[in-house]
Amino acid sequence: MPELGPALRKVARVVLLDPDHRVLLLHGHEPGDEKDDWWFTPGGGLEGDETREQAALRELAEETGITDVELGPVLWRRICSFPFDGRRWDQDEWYFLARTTSIAAGAAINEEGLTDLERRSVAGARWWTYRELAEAHETVYPTRLAELLNRLLDEGPPRRPLVLDTEIV
Repeated sequence: MPELGPALRKVARVVLLDPDHRVLLLHGHEPGDEKDDWWFTPGGGLEGDETREQAALRELAEETGITDVELGPVLWRRICSFPFDGRRWDQDEWYFLARTTSIAAGAAINEEGLTDLERRSVAGARWWTYRELAEAHETVYPTRLAELLNRLLDEGPPRRPLVLDTEIV
């Protein structure tokens, strides 16, 4: 099992829900290998001195074009490590709840906001119901997302962020 590097990349992720309580996930893959694929929440690393909240909103806008959102509390925190594009990424991820009533952008990706690496590794997006996630055979990160989404929809946001198990891929 790989060890985590000394400096974790600070990441803000968004659990974006539409009026029907569906969650938006991006479909990613290893650059050059579309068969090595997975689904994940929008988000990414902090830039400069921005806050995690600012990073969450910026990343959501860059990756999806969706800006009409109400950013809520931090739901979950997770440390993860995974190989991607020839290197290992060690991250400290915070997952923010966000809601939107404007889904005119649908699941389309705003190509103009994507980095070169994202253009080579993001194949699209989709709104998922809890049931679809629970029955999915695809890889989804975080791996317990269906269970976490079900709990969120049943109980509302936690009083304090839940600390998820460390995931090392």
